[in-house]
Amino acid sequence: MQSSNTMIMGVLNITPDSFSDGGQYLIIDKAINQAQLMINQGADMIDIGGESTRPDALQVSIDNEASRVIPVIKALSKLINVPISIDTSKAQIMQLAIEAGASMINDVRALQAKSSLEVTASTGKDVCLMHMQNNPVYTDVIDEIKHFFDQRIEACIGAGISQNKIILDPGFGFGKTLNHNLEILRRLDEFKSFGLRILVGMSRKSMIGSMLNNRNTDGRMIGSVTTAIIASQNGANIVRVHDVLETKDAFKVLKSVAGKQVG
Repeated sequence: MQSSNTMIMGVLNITPDSFSDGGQYLIIDKAINQAQLMINQGADMIDIGGESTRPDALQVSIDNEASRVIPVIKALSKLINVPISIDTSKAQIMQLAIEAGASMINDVRALQAKSSLEVTASTGKDVCLMHMQNNPVYTDVIDEIKHFFDQRIEACIGAGISQNKIILDPGFGFGKTLNHNLEILRRLDEFKSFGLRILVGMSRKSMIGSMLNNRNTDGRMIGSVTTAIIASQNGANIVRVHDVLETKDAFKVLKSVAGKQVG
């Protein structure tokens, strides 16, 4: 059954080209309203990104990315009482976002970009390290991701980041085939050996579409919620989702079946 501490992270992409909700929240009022809606639906935190990480997405300048996310973070930090995460790989954006009110850094490149280790260490905030592989050829996908995490955790500690601030994301869909993704999901609990929190993000991704006969993003909600449930059962501490209400409902049902108090 779902772990009592599995948190729901609502996705807020302030981009024109994200694969699922690109262009919907570029206007600040719409972004703020969407964040508040997700919180009302049960989101425990909001993850804000200003640059798409989908394959072949255009790179965004620092100024452009900052103009998208910083005003929203500043406004939301005064309006909401849940943590705000900044989804970026740029050290400058990390710094600006923390100053604006973000309390977590979510980096798909695991702090490998210039100065990102040092900036993150200076903030003292939580950081999520994601695994990304450009060439999806593995002998054992779990072992190789764990080896990557060993290296990045060592780099973080060496830079002055407290180990208890680190969150690990195996990077579903980032340089993995469908079979790799399914193997990671089945064996997710093996990452608990690090003694750190585990974050997963499968919501509306192509792996869901592939399992549903190439269904487009609008038709992947049920599949996404199902993978969030499985991830929770297999040890995920945080699930990053677009469909907050539906995921929250599913978790409530799981808690009821387990005989736990539903809230």
